[in-house]
Amino acid sequence: MEPEDVEALIEEALPESTADVFRARGEHDDDHLAAEVTSPAFEGETIVDQHQMVYDALGDAMTTDIHALELTTKTPDEE
Repeated sequence: MEPEDVEALIEEALPESTADVFRARGEHDDDHLAAEVTSPAFEGETIVDQHQMVYDALGDAMTTDIHALELTTKTPDEE
């Protein structure tokens, strides 16, 4: 799965969010992705809940198309 496809899934599921997704180990590694997601929906949520929101946004792709995802989440005021 391409990083821009992952970005689109996240941004579609979490309104007003921005996702920056890239290959964690360089362009040659298709299996390991990293994402930084900023969303007002994370306000007041624990880190675990924030991450679960992103995993929920990715749905089945987390078990079929994405091998590993390094995830950083934050609210807009943390930028």
